[in-house]
Amino acid sequence: PLLRQGIKQLIDMEDDMVVTGEASNAADGIRLATELEPDLILMDLNMPGIDGLETTRRMRDADIDARIIMFTVSDEQGHVLEALRNGADGYLLKDMDAEQLIEQIRIAATGRMALSPELTQVLAEAIRVRPKPSGQVQFSSLTKREKEVLRQIAKGQSNKMIARKLGITEGTVKVHVKNLLHKLGLRSRVEAAVWVLENEAKG
Repeated sequence: PLLRQGIKQLIDMEDDMVVTGEASNAADGIRLATELEPDLILMDLNMPGIDGLETTRRMRDADIDARIIMFTVSDEQGHVLEALRNGADGYLLKDMDAEQLIEQIRIAATGRMALSPELTQVLAEAIRVRPKPSGQVQFSSLTKREKEVLRQIAKGQSNKMIARKLGITEGTVKVHVKNLLHKLGLRSRVEAAVWVLENEAKG
């Protein structure tokens, strides 16, 4: 509660940000995220009952489209990678300065990945050594609409923004995203963005 109050006061000082809700556990967090439809969620890794990794996965399964940023003390590579695979859009450590936190929230809000500087190497190394799946789908084999949706995901756009950009409904975008992740054998939007960067130039 004390940490949440401090973050709330910090964000309230910014003219272009507002805290729409706060929760102390997974069930309340998922319920509020569904009701309030926030643009961004700061998610703790260690929560009572269901942890932040599982909560993030459940939010994505529930089609909650907010950008989700893990905010934790753990810099373990396994936690970072699992968070991103479960659908998180960033990973920040709690020992960062207040100004850095606000800066990273702004970065996340514009569609880029928010990552504590010391974790950049962890992520780069993990992507570099990731095994290539066999029988990989080629970018050229995707439909025009699938390519358009993937390119927007790679830019960090939310389903709502993609729908507006492509002139289709948000529900249609959600269906495309789910189908694409399944077709490509990927588990999150972050992995899809990396896949586009690795494969678009090939076809």
